[in-house]
Amino acid sequence: MADRVRAQYEAFPYPERDPEDERRRLVTGSPSFPEEIDHFVYAGARDWARPFRALVAGGGTGDGLIQLAQRLTDAGVPYEITYLDLSAAARAVAEARARVRGLKGITFRTGSLMEAPDLGPFDYIDCCGVLHHLPDPEAGTAALAAALAPDGGLGFMVYAPYGRSGVYPLQEAYGALFGHLPPEEKLAAARAVQARLPAGHPFRVNAALSDHRQSDAGFYDLLLHAQDRAYAVPQVLELLSGAGLRLSGFCQPVLYDLGRFTPRPEGMDDAAAWAVAEKLAGTIKTHVGYALASEAAGQARWDRGDPVPVLRGDAARVAAQVAGSGRLPLRLDGLSAELRLPKETARVFAAIDGRRSLSEVGRAAGLDPLALRRLWPRIGPPLTAWGLLHYSSLRRR
Repeated sequence: MADRVRAQYEAFPYPERDPEDERRRLVTGSPSFPEEIDHFVYAGARDWARPFRALVAGGGTGDGLIQLAQRLTDAGVPYEITYLDLSAAARAVAEARARVRGLKGITFRTGSLMEAPDLGPFDYIDCCGVLHHLPDPEAGTAALAAALAPDGGLGFMVYAPYGRSGVYPLQEAYGALFGHLPPEEKLAAARAVQARLPAGHPFRVNAALSDHRQSDAGFYDLLLHAQDRAYAVPQVLELLSGAGLRLSGFCQPVLYDLGRFTPRPEGMDDAAAWAVAEKLAGTIKTHVGYALASEAAGQARWDRGDPVPVLRGDAARVAAQVAGSGRLPLRLDGLSAELRLPKETARVFAAIDGRRSLSEVGRAAGLDPLALRRLWPRIGPPLTAWGLLHYSSLRRR
């Protein structure tokens, strides 16, 4: 099976990327956004003057790698990043992207993530979209845990079942029909059948899925993968705990908020509430979050110390929008909401620059400490729940 997975990524490196595109844009996302790492692993207070050692395990064509290296470079952080992937073709794309950007401090290796313990320890490991493709995900997660420094953390993405409705019956059908064919022939045969699927097929009515429309690599990875499984919330927690890791948090907690649907029953714990919310939402197609080694500090909190808030987006634009309407629309994977805020909060947004601490933001906005403490719960926690605000000392130095 491992040979078939390797053959797939040699034929169709994933995700499909043109290195020349690095001259005009940086692909960003979660996990492995440095400020987000700081927020979830180091309580927003990592000493970024200290060298940062990271592993990108199963790095594919390099999205997580390039994002991490570029943003650390921009912030002037000393770093060493090891890229590891079984596909030489995917590695070649990642290397080319790094060359276009002139990124240094990266070591490229072709191999299995089971080698990770021999390469560590690492302050941080990125493992995005990989564990669910392993023949033994539990052993793979344990190998990554063994490669972490005691105060380090893992950024992960694994597939979720309900938002991928329709995928697995097609994978099974195409495997039975075309599993013996080489990758290019398998793709052509499956595309021909795909065009004949009835309009009511669960896959066709699933608006959350789009990879198959983006590229050949996307179609193959979604519908023709030789080794693929999905994890509901309880299985994610079991996978992590089995490796001695603990969940710090999901990157967009609002997706797991049972309160969006109904009050939480008395006595129901967080894990059970998240599991029910996932079933009620029905559209979560990946679980993206951070897990911690034994001594990691965990999530930052606004009411502990004096953290540095970092807005993931254009603070000036948000400030202008709030000043004009007193409303801030929020959208995420088909979910939408609207924050109604006093117009004075526009001054708060305008003062968030990724360098000022929360108290300094308040002073720059003309608020006394008590006024800021009354106002911030209406800003910080909701935006953190949507993955739009974190606490990080990355640019404080």
